[in-house]
Amino acid sequence: QVLELLRGVQRGSEDRKRSLGHLRWALQNEETQQKFVRLDGSIRTLTGLFTSSLAELQLEAARCLHELSHSSVPTVAEACLPVTPYLLTYLSGHSLEFTELCLYTLGNLVVESEAVRKQLLPQGIIPVLASCIQSPHEAVLEGVGYVLSQLLQAKEAPTEIIPLVLESLLPQHMLRLVCSGLKTGMGAAVEFAWCLHYIICRHNANTVLLALGAVPALTSLVLDLASEMPQDAPKGLELLVCPVLRCLSNLLAEVGCQGQGQDGRLLIALFLILQCFLQQHPFLVQECLWLLNNLTADDPFFCSALLSLDLLPALLQLLTCSQMGSVLVLTVLCNIAEKGPFQCQRLLRQPLLPQLLPLLTLPNPEAVGQCLELLHLLFLHCPEAAADFTRHGGHQALEQHQSTPELQDRAQALLDMVRQPPGAPSACQATLPAFS
Repeated sequence: QVLELLRGVQRGSEDRKRSLGHLRWALQNEETQQKFVRLDGSIRTLTGLFTSSLAELQLEAARCLHELSHSSVPTVAEACLPVTPYLLTYLSGHSLEFTELCLYTLGNLVVESEAVRKQLLPQGIIPVLASCIQSPHEAVLEGVGYVLSQLLQAKEAPTEIIPLVLESLLPQHMLRLVCSGLKTGMGAAVEFAWCLHYIICRHNANTVLLALGAVPALTSLVLDLASEMPQDAPKGLELLVCPVLRCLSNLLAEVGCQGQGQDGRLLIALFLILQCFLQQHPFLVQECLWLLNNLTADDPFFCSALLSLDLLPALLQLLTCSQMGSVLVLTVLCNIAEKGPFQCQRLLRQPLLPQLLPLLTLPNPEAVGQCLELLHLLFLHCPEAAADFTRHGGHQALEQHQSTPELQDRAQALLDMVRQPPGAPSACQATLPAFS
């Protein structure tokens, strides 16, 4: 049957377009895809029709190639190697549908085959995408984003692909499209936000993006996103929020980058996003808290801003939102407590100590360990907190961890602190390395 379909396409009769349509339908089956590429002359025939001067046949052939590109079998993708230079050439095609088909066919092929990726790079796929990203058509931009995101996730991307992307005009256009997504098109903005994320998390030094003003631009975007909530939030906004938060968080984690994003409004925006998405999209809570952690780590400005903007009660409400959420909230609280006695006193004005007790009973060593770290900082800077903790039953909560290997040293150190008589010299300095 597959052979008959190929012969129908090869005959050159007036029914060739119809034969191509039947072939396209048959190529939706994975077994048929593999049989087709093994037939002698099959890809050569499709390539010939794809490069013909007859627009209708060319489009049908493009649809057949697109169906082949969906295969998860690398040998099918590699059978399509002869057509890749034409796919690149036709990205400046005569119709929007044709250009889209070429883009998504390329994107699908690069997912499955390293051989295809290695052929496309010297054929100039990065400069071609840099040209396509300046298209005024939203559909084309989404297609470019799809191809680029597949390339940037490849195992060889850090050494072979990302450097080429950073040397091109792609980064500035990606950043522009992400930051204008609320006005010009969410689909493309989401694709390019993930592209930026793949670059940032897989590249050692993001000097190109920092030089383009990525931190202030993304900060401004987060403020804009928060202003859309909750009444005007467009459908699917969470799909853009997630990679944008990751990009900003990872950039802020880079050395020397913290000072670029000191805007207290960013904290308010984060809590608005948290409030909006907490119930329907709880996965975003972790993204927001990760960014909040990177903002407050070693940065007195955001620690002070979180307290002065009275955002601490909202943060404490997230202590039990999820296992990872608990760890991240505790980490942010530790970031604040590390800044000294004044910040610890501000923390203790909230009913913090009673809320920590249930966390010490969790079957989550990471959360318990972070809770012990916070208690250590509070007792260190505010010794009176140790007595308050004992009054709330904290002594017993600590004793249960004396037999837990990874926690026993820290639990014992805290027990020694709460047992000290008032006014006695603190023994915490001797145990500090255990809490690092």
